[in-house]
Amino acid sequence: MSQIIRRLGTPPTARGSVTGANCPDIFELSDGRFAVIGTDVTEELESELPADASRAEYERIVVVSRETLIHAKADIPHR
Repeated sequence: MSQIIRRLGTPPTARGSVTGANCPDIFELSDGRFAVIGTDVTEELESELPADASRAEYERIVVVSRETLIHAKADIPHR
């Protein structure tokens, strides 16, 4: 089973969240994958996917704010 080993970027409170709750976040997992907390927009964007993109029934399309990803950029491994 994978475990969260670290957050990528700054905590939500450092990005302006007053409570730190219910904010987008990105985490690196012990098996090398990444977990993302974001807003589920599957219904909204599925029809917009390019012809060569698809998702499995168990997958969801999520969005995170630009700020969340920019704050995580320095922590994303290059390889």
